[in-house]
Amino acid sequence: MAANPRNGYGAGAERKLFGTDGVRGVANVHPITAEVALQLGRALAWKVRSGDHRHRIVIGKDTRLSGYMLETAIAAGICSMGVDVLLCGPLPTPGIAFITQSMRADAGVVISASHNPYQDNGIKFFDRTGFKLPDDDELEIERLVLGGSGSTSDFQGLRPTAELIGKAKRIDDAIGRYVVFLKALFPRELTLDGMTIVVDCANGAAYHVAPAVFEELGAKVIPLHVEPNGRNINDNCGAMHPEGMAAAVRANGADLGIALDGDADRVIVADETGQVVAGDAIMAVVARDLLRRGLLQQETVVATVMSNVGLERAMGELGGAVVRTQVGDRYVVEEMRRGGFNFGGEQSGHLIFLDHVTTGDGVCAALNLLAVMKRSGQRLSRLAACFEPSPQAQINVAVKEKLPLETLDGVQAAIAEVEKALCGMGRVLVRFSGTENKARVLVEGPDDAVIRSHAERIAEALRHALA
Repeated sequence: MAANPRNGYGAGAERKLFGTDGVRGVANVHPITAEVALQLGRALAWKVRSGDHRHRIVIGKDTRLSGYMLETAIAAGICSMGVDVLLCGPLPTPGIAFITQSMRADAGVVISASHNPYQDNGIKFFDRTGFKLPDDDELEIERLVLGGSGSTSDFQGLRPTAELIGKAKRIDDAIGRYVVFLKALFPRELTLDGMTIVVDCANGAAYHVAPAVFEELGAKVIPLHVEPNGRNINDNCGAMHPEGMAAAVRANGADLGIALDGDADRVIVADETGQVVAGDAIMAVVARDLLRRGLLQQETVVATVMSNVGLERAMGELGGAVVRTQVGDRYVVEEMRRGGFNFGGEQSGHLIFLDHVTTGDGVCAALNLLAVMKRSGQRLSRLAACFEPSPQAQINVAVKEKLPLETLDGVQAAIAEVEKALCGMGRVLVRFSGTENKARVLVEGPDDAVIRSHAERIAEALRHALA
């Protein structure tokens, strides 16, 4: 099947700024410019102004060089609308969500391009409860910034003066607040005493937070990539390149390896042998533990269409179920809130524990996995054996433009041919990335070589149509 993500080509109004996870692109190239950032700050401030209290918006960022430029511009836009700014500096995305909620701020802003290279950057928003803004709210902000349909005269004309102009101050203890919060998520009756953990922080936003959390809970921590310089974020390290973390696990005889991405909202882990464990396997391990202890709401885990069918098998063995959403942790969270579920995630390592956090949190996820290991007394390699994946072939195809997939006859024909060849023994997913100029092809089936050939057939059709 062909799936259209939230990139302006699916259902609803066309989007010019916002993608799957906020506004993203090359820093200092439209739309990730100081000018657009200022207008985004103004639009967000306009949107949250309600009631007669003094309004406040939290701003945090990762370690990219361009973060200084965007942070200053967004803060200026917010202050120009008479709203105050609370600056956190470098802090993981889930940390900004936590600070926004705990300080009763009206909204939160994260400046990060997550797992992308340092040349890119992005801007995403949280509401006062710590959840990402829904699609309709983002679309309204986009209309304000771009001057689309609807009256924006009040927004453009609002210029507070004198003492009504907003002010900015720095939250000096933001890191400490977040560390205390994360530590409190780990069961009080457990410690990490005697464990050795490799922690790869990707030279990103968690470079202070993550080592501190695991050390203070008793583990011996071997930190990797904790010296950001503005240009080395995600550079051959972290969740996108876990091989260094895995090698360090083997070299140090560690019990677990943890690799975070640039904004630390996802985690990739390696077991005690240095074998990288799939995100779906981690979901299976944690969900089955919650299910056994009667803590998995509706005995269901929420995953995306990208998750392997092996996750459904692992859950089914214990009477559990899987509900699927479109790709994007925001959609996993939306389905969890809608359906009353408390655990979900993505194959890529975004894991959401809705009883504790409002978005993907790599450190929170690692702590929950460690708690399963400590309670069971089992190593991760043994726990992960509950997950037996079906072969998957995934290919990313660079594209110049994202035309609606249903209009590409050659692509649709290739998909139909593959689906017919699979004879109901597998599945096909083709979609555009919401954060990059790429089409993503996934084919799942019983035979590695066969599904690789099928995926290549579809990818070649995409290259012919869009490259």
